[in-house]
Amino acid sequence: MSVEQYIPLLGLLVVGVLFASGSFVASALLAPRKRPYDAKLAPYECGIVPEIEPPHRFPVRFYLVAMIFVIFDIEVVFMYPFAVVFRQLGAFGLVEVLLFSLTVFGALLFLVSEGALQWGPVKHLVPGVPARDSNSTIRRITVEAKKVA
Repeated sequence: MSVEQYIPLLGLLVVGVLFASGSFVASALLAPRKRPYDAKLAPYECGIVPEIEPPHRFPVRFYLVAMIFVIFDIEVVFMYPFAVVFRQLGAFGLVEVLLFSLTVFGALLFLVSEGALQWGPVKHLVPGVPARDSNSTIRRITVEAKKVA
């Protein structure tokens, strides 16, 4: 094997590093310099001022259930080609699909044992602040900014 075979790979690596570093430099040079003011940072969705404070983050269980869905979705996608060529694969194909299915089922059992499907008691949302419009939101943010400063 000669080193000449690796020259295209090295060239691709150099192009990738140049692109990544060029993107950071361009972002630093072209980005606006001023900071957004408090009214710009206020929550705003579809022209409606929110009546309650948004939750800080989704619970981890939400993502675990989403991952379970993705895992089983991928398993179903892999089952179609297997079903098409089942007779040609014979016992080897059957063992491979059973191992794959057992692995996915094992992942499901692990997630269930970790409590991924236990959602706990129902929580009722309570409005955090009284109903407001855009003027009262800006006024509230200004008051909070003065308290912090």
